[in-house]
Amino acid sequence: MSCCDLAAAGQLGKAGIMASDCEPALNQAESRNPTLERYLGALREAKNDSEQFAALLLVTKAVKAGDIDAKTRRRIFDAVGFTFPNRLLTTKEAPDGCPDHVLRALGVALLACFCSDPELASHPQVLNKIPILSTFLTARGDPDDAARRSMIDDTYQCLTAVAGTPRGPRHLIAGGTVSALCQAYLGHGYGFDQALALLVGLLAAAETQCWKEAEPDLLAVLRGLSEDFQRAEDASKFELCQLLPLFLPPTTVPPECHRDLQAGLARILGSKLSSWQRNPALKLAARLAHACGSDWIPVGSSGSKFLALLVNLACVEVRLALEETGTEVKEDVVTACYALMELGIQECTRCEQSLLKEPQKVQLVSIMKEAIGAVIHYLLQVGPEKQKEPFVFASVRILGAWLAEETSSLHKEVCQLLPFLVRYAKTLYEEAEEANDISQQVANLAISPTTPGPSWPGDALRLLLPGWCHLTVEDGPREILIKEGAPSLLCKYFLQQWELTSPGHDTSVLPDSVEIGLQTCCHIFLNLVVTAPGLIKRDACFTSLMNTLMTSLPSLVQQQGRLLLAANVATLGLLMARLLSTSPALQGTPASRGFFAAAILFLSQSHVARATPGSDQAVLALSPDYEGIWADLQELWFLGMQAFTGCVPLLPWLAPAALRSRWPQELLQLLGSVSPNSVKPEMVAAYQGVLVELARANRLCREAMRLQAGEETASHYRMAALEQCLSEP
Repeated sequence: MSCCDLAAAGQLGKAGIMASDCEPALNQAESRNPTLERYLGALREAKNDSEQFAALLLVTKAVKAGDIDAKTRRRIFDAVGFTFPNRLLTTKEAPDGCPDHVLRALGVALLACFCSDPELASHPQVLNKIPILSTFLTARGDPDDAARRSMIDDTYQCLTAVAGTPRGPRHLIAGGTVSALCQAYLGHGYGFDQALALLVGLLAAAETQCWKEAEPDLLAVLRGLSEDFQRAEDASKFELCQLLPLFLPPTTVPPECHRDLQAGLARILGSKLSSWQRNPALKLAARLAHACGSDWIPVGSSGSKFLALLVNLACVEVRLALEETGTEVKEDVVTACYALMELGIQECTRCEQSLLKEPQKVQLVSIMKEAIGAVIHYLLQVGPEKQKEPFVFASVRILGAWLAEETSSLHKEVCQLLPFLVRYAKTLYEEAEEANDISQQVANLAISPTTPGPSWPGDALRLLLPGWCHLTVEDGPREILIKEGAPSLLCKYFLQQWELTSPGHDTSVLPDSVEIGLQTCCHIFLNLVVTAPGLIKRDACFTSLMNTLMTSLPSLVQQQGRLLLAANVATLGLLMARLLSTSPALQGTPASRGFFAAAILFLSQSHVARATPGSDQAVLALSPDYEGIWADLQELWFLGMQAFTGCVPLLPWLAPAALRSRWPQELLQLLGSVSPNSVKPEMVAAYQGVLVELARANRLCREAMRLQAGEETASHYRMAALEQCLSEP
């Protein structure tokens, strides 16, 4: 058989390519083409390769492109099987006068014909050819060779067919196809556009696995696309805007791509565009903002102007979409604009190294205020039937980001919306599994769910906690939150989240947002303890909360890296104990004793005596664990000291317990070992408050303090109240 005959046989694959356009019934095909049936019989009865070649050639001549249907293709496969194509793909010897790739081309053509049947495309004999097929994409050869081009087309047809099967993307990724496609695209040889199209499909189907298997190659493609984007002057720049989000990695966008991406976006967004041209650019910018924050925007005048432009455009888009009732909202675009507004909020509230100058911040805050007003207007119209829609969740998220930083503006509108927010948060809390699904859908609106950067929390309540923390300080909003049942909801939420951090759970895999959420809940409860003490006493949910705090603190104070959360729990528990002092749970029970012992541990370990070079006397200094976070901790520590002082006269068993812990003795010993000049007045006041109440409450405490040179120490530090108390019998 000649080389030309082999090439003709290869056209069988081309017949298969057109099969989907025309699939007549098998009996009709048989009645029109009985010759085909005879040739299929000859193909089935072939005893060697030469006979199979001949039969394939006859079948090819009997079948016109477009006339072969799925059932006929299957009959050809039944006649040929996989053994013959397998040998064609792996043979290294071609007939005389034929290039060495001709046999492989015929084998690929047969596979392409078979793969048009989805059942055959997922056959193990096709799947195990993936590594071989992938090598054909990057094989060197004459770029003008028609047979080679045909083989490349057939290879893409096979791989595309496999990708369309349920588990096909996984097999392609494991077979090295992603790297081969990247190299084929970067080589810009024949079929490179097909390589890009197949890459897009694989990334859409299995992004994480693609990056895990072929990160260096995908980054090379991203760099190439970024450079093309920066250089593009024609309509291709808008097409690249659509493609680039798919090629942003789940880890971090390479810094070398930042300049090209920003420059390309600046050129697009700085022009007068129609919405179909502008919207993909906004979505790409949102992906970059979500992945990199503002790191991809250059420092300096050009960067600040670009960021201001981004936020301006986003706010205008949000207002246009949400202010006019009855207009169709492009939810994916508006969600992308929300991400850009979040970036604006972050930069406007950043004190150091902000890209924006103060006048720009003032201007942007004013513009974002108007956009947030539009978001509130939209949310006020959301009925119960829409509460589970992802776009509502995204709208609550941006409002939560705004309220975390700004509650004084739009005060009336926010108060008007609070009942809806409480009901919405409660609905999603009670259906937590669906809420997580909503969060995923929100991510899919405009940004990839695996993109790095701040996460999209799966519950609306966590989004609202910072804003509610500010609002519970104010009388009006606090009363609305209480009336709508927010405190009870917050208690339930806190207890649920606390379970995630309890023994038996791997806290190392928890996102930081869980612990931050717990701390913010504590801050809200602290506000309520101070401003609404009657609520704490009468609402049963706070009794449950107190019990959890008491049982949890002893183990929490022992855990490394969780001191700030322990401080919140200890201080909140001490303040609540003052209000709930008559509760049976606080009458010297094991849980209450364990809690106060842990609280004493937290309060007592904050400061140590530290020697100073050239001085005989040590100074009072922060202990190492407290030193790095004292700025966040000190207010809680002083409040905890004050709350402990208030608990002593209310709980008769507490002073003897403190004495057994040796806290008063060790405190006096610490003060006696350091220079009084190194102890700040507010520290002296806090220490004296605790020592005085313990001395007044218990005679044994007074005696222990006297034995520890308490009167002398009190005199040195001018603690008049303590000195007087210790001088009494």
